[in-house]
Amino acid sequence: MSTDTFGVGIGVTETDLQFLVQVPSDIDSGWTNPEEFQRLVEAAVWEQLDQQAVLQQIASTTAAGETVRLGTVTLEPDGTVVDHSLAAPEGVE
Repeated sequence: MSTDTFGVGIGVTETDLQFLVQVPSDIDSGWTNPEEFQRLVEAAVWEQLDQQAVLQQIASTTAAGETVRLGTVTLEPDGTVVDHSLAAPEGVE
């Protein structure tokens, strides 16, 4: 099965935090539903990182308009995590 690597980050606005997924331009055709693969990417990220701690740190230290990159996650179209380079922002334990 082929894999794709997605970049992930948290975008900060005046009112909220947005989970951002960077999709490769040559994405595998096995990903047929954009909402589904974004959900799988998000689930994979929060399996590796403490969601509450990460979001609290970003909300308290990042200005609106900024994006905090969390790294990448490599998935198969069935959602299997093959690899990741995810890291919490500095200050999160």
